[in-house]
Amino acid sequence: MTAATRRIAHRLRAGAATHPARTRALGAPFLQTRPIATEALARTQTPSPVHQSPLPSSEGAGPIASPSRKDRLKDALPFSDFLTDTFARQHDYLRISVTERCNLRCVYCMPEEGVPLSPSRSLLTTPEIVLLSSLFVSQGVTKIRLTGGEPTVRRDILPLMQQLGALRPHGLRELCLTTNGLSLHRKLDAMVDAGLTAVNLSLDTLDPWQFQIMTRRPGFAAVMKTVDHIFELNRAGAGIKFKINCVVMRGLNDREILPFVAMTRDKDVEVRFIEYMPFDGNKWNKGKMFSYQEMLDVIRAEHPGLAKVAGHKNDTSKTYQVPGFAGRIGFITSMTHNFCGTCNRLRITGDGNLKVCLFGNAEVSLRDIIRKVNRGEPIDEETFEAMKRTAMAEMEHLSPSDRPIMLAPNSEELLDIIGMAVKRKKEKHAGIGELEHMKNRPMILIDSKNTVHDKGANARLQPQSMPPSQWNHQAGIASIFPSRPTTSHIRRALGSLITMGTENTPFHLRQFSTTTTTVAPKTNTKQPIDNEKKPQENTSSPAVPQQQQQHLTHLSPTGTAHMVSIASKTPTARLATAKCTIRFTNPAVVPLIRENQMKKGDVLGVARVAGIMAAKRTADTIPLCHPIAITHVSVELEVVEEGEGAVEVTATVACDGKTGVEMEALMAASAAALTVYDMCKAVDKGMVVEGLRVVVKEGGRSGRWVEGEQSGS
Repeated sequence: MTAATRRIAHRLRAGAATHPARTRALGAPFLQTRPIATEALARTQTPSPVHQSPLPSSEGAGPIASPSRKDRLKDALPFSDFLTDTFARQHDYLRISVTERCNLRCVYCMPEEGVPLSPSRSLLTTPEIVLLSSLFVSQGVTKIRLTGGEPTVRRDILPLMQQLGALRPHGLRELCLTTNGLSLHRKLDAMVDAGLTAVNLSLDTLDPWQFQIMTRRPGFAAVMKTVDHIFELNRAGAGIKFKINCVVMRGLNDREILPFVAMTRDKDVEVRFIEYMPFDGNKWNKGKMFSYQEMLDVIRAEHPGLAKVAGHKNDTSKTYQVPGFAGRIGFITSMTHNFCGTCNRLRITGDGNLKVCLFGNAEVSLRDIIRKVNRGEPIDEETFEAMKRTAMAEMEHLSPSDRPIMLAPNSEELLDIIGMAVKRKKEKHAGIGELEHMKNRPMILIDSKNTVHDKGANARLQPQSMPPSQWNHQAGIASIFPSRPTTSHIRRALGSLITMGTENTPFHLRQFSTTTTTVAPKTNTKQPIDNEKKPQENTSSPAVPQQQQQHLTHLSPTGTAHMVSIASKTPTARLATAKCTIRFTNPAVVPLIRENQMKKGDVLGVARVAGIMAAKRTADTIPLCHPIAITHVSVELEVVEEGEGAVEVTATVACDGKTGVEMEALMAASAAALTVYDMCKAVDKGMVVEGLRVVVKEGGRSGRWVEGEQSGS
């Protein structure tokens, strides 16, 4: 037994649930800056057995005595209606993501390439987490779980837990942690001292080599060191509720179900088997999912006496026990038997968004609201200390035992926002046939970079939301690709070029017909796109007359196609700009694009990358084009709301070379347009891509040419 373990064991035997010095240091400052029992709050409350004790005195504080059952009933406060939804579910369990970072790369949790991380100022600070937690506890939350990413990688995780632990006298009963256990063994003693009551440890295999396959990182020995240390502390009397979460995937780790069950023979631990669930980037498919019933069959074949154990109404798992075993077995059946009817959980993502359902994409920013008190800036420790001093001054006339919990000055506004979000929570999440197609954050960013907003929530619940003109420019391409896109990203982005027309897609290919490029320039419409020749007037027919064929540079005197020789040409600076338009027939498309709600993701961001990559691959696609060294590609997409809406694409390509870049510009514009089409076709099957043309050309013998002008300059 380590020295730290002996200290904890001694303190627990002495009956001290909290460290007296820490209670004195952290208890007194938690004061309310303004009363929260407003007329609106009083009007919207319903009974509940939640008890909130006053803070202990800052002088001579010792162990907190538990009130009697009679006192608890007498002093019970009504449960807040702000946390009660329209199905009478009372949400007294709050999960808070304290970081987006993780030191593992589990296959079911995030894409192989990782996820784009939010800028640090976009994430909640420790004071903001404490203020939001205090508000939720004041309304009846009794359980807080810290998640991530991996919460132990947050640098100030221990001070954060200490401040949250100080909320226990105000009604918080459980302070829990979900972790991969890789580094927890170094911090566990201090966390127990801070008030940690439960640990859920993610472990999907008991094989060190399989561990590295499933997490894409080494570290099995470190995780097992954490497991052993938890058992050691519990033998000393720490009383940590310990659960191991195992995501079961067919063909990967389903053979390890029985070894995990064997862990419960002599260990007081609950091993919970989780059905593989779909999140963005984890390549979910139904064939990989090993169902709850199949798991039961495997276990009962070995342990026919397996019996169900009575649980709490809000339990997420169905709990069983093998007769004579010390531990228990649980099954989290999110896919085959949802437990939505008794859901009492709310989530706050790392970037401060309230998420009322794990599988819902509706989110509302609490971060932006709470930062109003600091002129929109993050609330740091210095600002927080100033708020505490102000609160102390306002409550100086009250005795320490009468001082309520400290809340943000604009807590009433926060509660209104929270209440509206909770009231909009659905009765249950989507079914197994829909979840895998629904846009949602990657799992690691739920329990964040790009926020997925529900249209209604964003309109009603975010008074300081971003103006529509900026919605498609805030995150850029980073929300879809990592900083250096790999070949697989490019291939996915350009998939529409490879597979167009294979899914009953009503492409209007006539808009891309070469016959539309021979209209005379004085009509001010479309222009020829020959690399080096000026436009040929032809007003009689969109087809090229037979007598003009010998003048086309890509035809030999015998009429066969060949590549034009550019050996004798002098390299010059060349530029071309091409445009086209995607017109919609469904007015719902434009709002979905603006709010980034399309199922396939950021339409404009993906289309921009597709256009850039297509320009660079022009010579591989158009048989007679020369490979050239492009120096610049720009693809801009503008959402237009006229009529049913449209997206206008403008692509500009530049190079220093012997031949022009009109084809590269046209490829960029068309690839971007086809990508918009591909990403929106589920909503609008009547889209028309039209007007593909070169509008500016510079360099070469013809000099500068602009659409609508008859000659170069």
